[in-house]
Amino acid sequence: MELTEYNRDQLQALLMVQRHLRGLPASGIDALREMIRPYLLFRAEACSFQERYLSEVCTEKCFTNRTSACCGREGIATFFADVVINTLLSSEEEVHSLFEALSGDQTGFKCVYLGMKGCLWRLKPIVCEMFLCDHAKEILHRKGGDFQRNWEALRSREKEFTWPDRLVLFDELEEIFIGAGIESPLMYFHRSPGLLRVKARAEK
Repeated sequence: MELTEYNRDQLQALLMVQRHLRGLPASGIDALREMIRPYLLFRAEACSFQERYLSEVCTEKCFTNRTSACCGREGIATFFADVVINTLLSSEEEVHSLFEALSGDQTGFKCVYLGMKGCLWRLKPIVCEMFLCDHAKEILHRKGGDFQRNWEALRSREKEFTWPDRLVLFDELEEIFIGAGIESPLMYFHRSPGLLRVKARAEK
């Protein structure tokens, strides 16, 4: 079966990350895990917010009724850093399930990573965590007050890891792997014209 470009890029990134991490000494793995620790704390807070206020809504709209814009086939943009972080956190079995999904049936409406019990990632891509469809945004708007302010605070904190107007984690992780001789189309912090412009403006 010939892979789609999307599946091929995802699969290659996953393979390269897994191979590189396997070749690192324990001290190298520990250093990476320490590096991502503040990000994991942020993700725990974002997940808690989603589960508390939006989980039921998102499950109905996205997973059950298929009416949301999220979880669509080839609609999930993953950063190379997403792959690194998820692989660091995942078991061999969990990584293998991603390989199988990317190598399998490439037809249908749903995201390749969406299994029978939900997302196959241990820590799903940041764009998935922070995406709100119009229906979910309307619910937050109706709740108002602290609900809306808490969400906006989380969106602001997200930029501390992903918006390269300063040195940010997602850019740093790409740099580490580039230094190891690894290149991937998912390295948007070194390939995306938009993100490169953000970095260039910050350096002026």
